[in-house]
Amino acid sequence: MSPLVGTQGGLQGLFLFIYWDPALKIGPFRWYSLCWLIGLALAYFVVRRLFREQKISDEKFEPLFIYCFLGILIGARLGHCIFYQPDYFLTSWQGVVEMLLPIRFTPDGIHFTGYEGLASHGGTLGLMLALWLYVKRTGLNIWRILDNIAIATGTTACFIRLGNLMNSEIIGRITDVPWAFIFHRVDEMPRHPGQLYEAIAYGVLFVLMWALHKRLPQKIGTGWYFGLCLTYIFTFRFFIEYTKEIQEAFEASLPLDMGQLLSIPFIAIGIACMVGGRWMRRLGSE
Repeated sequence: MSPLVGTQGGLQGLFLFIYWDPALKIGPFRWYSLCWLIGLALAYFVVRRLFREQKISDEKFEPLFIYCFLGILIGARLGHCIFYQPDYFLTSWQGVVEMLLPIRFTPDGIHFTGYEGLASHGGTLGLMLALWLYVKRTGLNIWRILDNIAIATGTTACFIRLGNLMNSEIIGRITDVPWAFIFHRVDEMPRHPGQLYEAIAYGVLFVLMWALHKRLPQKIGTGWYFGLCLTYIFTFRFFIEYTKEIQEAFEASLPLDMGQLLSIPFIAIGIACMVGGRWMRRLGSE
């Protein structure tokens, strides 16, 4: 790994910036994959503890991880392809294949690339659908499951953004703040470390949710924690977008970027879950 701190001429003089050029791999793992695994593992243990606190049997807990993993991965992949690059992935059979499989067609042949492009909004939708299928199988109350997952969500979200930071992707806009990162693989300009901002925010979310569930255990099963999670994450996501570079060129012509536009309905759903209370629980039980 290259030195992480160095001096660089800034926009208004000489600043001490963080020079960011980590190795892509650590042993046999890519940093991004490793961060995903750590985040999911932490969430697994948190939710297992919550289930045991609530006297839910291990038999009903065991399939939950597979549902969540597949829901997040499939939803995040489809979300990126459909929301951000439909002109590439939906206009040819090669694009559709690349959307579904971790490969890339090139003039030299077919290459395994992993899934290059995952969207958190799509991952959230995929997770919600997966949890609906899970409760259909187990007969558990969907609001209890959503609240339990929400309490643990901050751990996974935090490590996913740390993975983005390690990969030098989803970079911030050029800035002269003294804590700016110079992403060597991108350019030599100091930029907002938007990934780090989000990782810290999601770590704080987990601490907050864990403390609240200890003080307000009676709210688990009402949808309140689920609503708080959505409202917190996507409100923060809406405003943090102002520090990020747009991901696709078409966003430059929009009054809000795609991340902001997709965050608005999740914020509305979150508020509705927090204040709707009885009406939302009745809707979920029908």
